[in-house]
Amino acid sequence: MNDKLQLQGRELTPTEIVVELNRYIVSQEKAKKSVAIALRNRWRRQQVSDNLREEILPNNIILIGPTGVGKTEIARRLANLANAPFLKVEASKFTEVGYVGRDVESMIRDLTNISVSMVQSEHESRVQEQAARQANERILDLLIPPGPSHGDDDEAVDERRQKTRERFRERLEAGDFEERMVEIKVQDDSMPVMQIFGSTGLEEMGLNLQDMLGNMMPSKKKTRKTTVSEAREILTQEEAGKLIDMDKVISEALRRVEESGIIFLDEIDKIAGGEGRKSGQADVSREGVQRDILPIVEGSTVMTKYGMVKTDHILFIAAGAFHMTKPADLIPELQGRFPIRVELNSLTTDDFVKILTHPENALLKQYHALLSTEGCELEFSEDAIRAVAEIATEVNETTENIGARRLHTVMNLLLEDLQFDLPNSELESMRVTAEFVYDKLRDVMEDKDLTRYIL
Repeated sequence: MNDKLQLQGRELTPTEIVVELNRYIVSQEKAKKSVAIALRNRWRRQQVSDNLREEILPNNIILIGPTGVGKTEIARRLANLANAPFLKVEASKFTEVGYVGRDVESMIRDLTNISVSMVQSEHESRVQEQAARQANERILDLLIPPGPSHGDDDEAVDERRQKTRERFRERLEAGDFEERMVEIKVQDDSMPVMQIFGSTGLEEMGLNLQDMLGNMMPSKKKTRKTTVSEAREILTQEEAGKLIDMDKVISEALRRVEESGIIFLDEIDKIAGGEGRKSGQADVSREGVQRDILPIVEGSTVMTKYGMVKTDHILFIAAGAFHMTKPADLIPELQGRFPIRVELNSLTTDDFVKILTHPENALLKQYHALLSTEGCELEFSEDAIRAVAEIATEVNETTENIGARRLHTVMNLLLEDLQFDLPNSELESMRVTAEFVYDKLRDVMEDKDLTRYIL
């Protein structure tokens, strides 16, 4: 099944969305179900009559759970399925207006930049063949520079030149000139970017002086010596840029941001003002950020360098561990804008076994692919996989619980010597058993101080 929301001209149902998420994410069925419904409701909204469509707001979600249980992965895979502009930001990076740091509106500007890049790439892919043909014509101009005029004989000269050009074109398409060096003129991007910094400066609107003065200052070109194969890539990109209509690109990009944009707001628990709210004192670095985020989530208009963007129908998925705080510590207005709350479960040993083997990007598959580049076939027995999962679970229970990320630590320590020695070794295969796992990690597991620092 293709990783797009539209498959064979139709939209994915919630059940199909969950099936797609199951390819990469183990467990967390409640969270998958909630995000699948939220995504499907965006399509349903588009089918509603115009007068009611604007009234239907997105189902913003808060994912609650410890680190490493799949919160970020769910949001990222969801965006891939929807083929939607997606941005992951950390709430703790923002500051209240009037303080040095990133303002909350920058997330909308960043999302808009991502959307423009997405749409531009799509439009360029549609004209890629024509752009490649035009790039080849420019390369032929470099390989066969124009000769001097010969007066009355111009027609005969032109005919000979055309025949020569056709012969060169055949050889060019056959790949005979791929390594030949040519000189091309490319855009000189070395001009320093001039920006105005400050809480109310142009930087806050995503603008800079170079953008504003670009049309007033002539573009500079520089000569670059490169191979024909590399020149073709550069010139094809340049020709594709000429063939697309950037006004249409920007218009489509803004529409996608407003109608299907997704922002994953991580670490939202870090701006929950737990103790400050209880004592009646507002924490500027926390509650102030919440109050700045509120209008973005509620629906406002943000100025970007591509135009105005309305945030009313952008889907916000917030996530946090909420160890020291709880969702109720957020300001009431912000709580109300995240009506759906899903608690993710801590991962068990059985979950770790599935994470190691089942997903398409499973950790064991990654290590197998890495070591196969050195000519070594890596194999894990079933009891070895169970042993790795049990060790990861035990370490999570006795130290800090970092979820599935603990598997990366255990696997790296387990295979450290093999990865170091393999380039100089003639080892063609390696079978990892449970005995090997316990022997390799016994010293670290028995020494609690080493466990705390190494695992």
